[in-house]
Amino acid sequence: MRFFHAFHKKNSSPAASILNGSFIFEIVKTVVIATAIVLVVRYFLIQPFYVKGASMEPNFYDQEYLVIDEISYRLSTPVRGDVVVIHYPRDRSQFFIKRLIGLPGETVDIRNDEVMITTAQGDIILHEPYLSNDARTTGTYRATLASDEYFVMGDNRTASLDSRVFGPVNESDIVGRAWVRVWPFARFTFFQRQTYNIELAP
Repeated sequence: MRFFHAFHKKNSSPAASILNGSFIFEIVKTVVIATAIVLVVRYFLIQPFYVKGASMEPNFYDQEYLVIDEISYRLSTPVRGDVVVIHYPRDRSQFFIKRLIGLPGETVDIRNDEVMITTAQGDIILHEPYLSNDARTTGTYRATLASDEYFVMGDNRTASLDSRVFGPVNESDIVGRAWVRVWPFARFTFFQRQTYNIELAP
């Protein structure tokens, strides 16, 4: 009884070898290009982060998953009200999520549960619609920001370690702006720029 092999004899012609080599080269090239694109997007354009802690409640909760826009601040300056991820100034290996309150050159004055900011247009009392109704901005603080400094606070003012404690943050410590919340799906959100009802202080 004879047994027959169920395969064809390999074509070892030079043309077949060239075609096989070209195919493998195309696969490798595609993988390299795709990897490069992923790395560029991951490290220079957007980056995933998850919220840890309660300092930004009720707008951001523990374990929520965010995508951070890292490119916008390379093209424009941060804006008051932006929610940003920063390096913790006392340990840059840690990341905090906070809201930008004071901008370079301004003076931030916190007292009597109010945030007053001296701007180029005059002194303003900052009304913050994103805070919960019972939120209180505790503490007394006054500082004039340098040309590359920002004042940040958490939305949950009584449970936030922020510029009231560690001082202003340098522009180089700002990683990027919160762009989209992707988890949980029920709270999926593209974040818009915050607007304020500006009131000049008497």
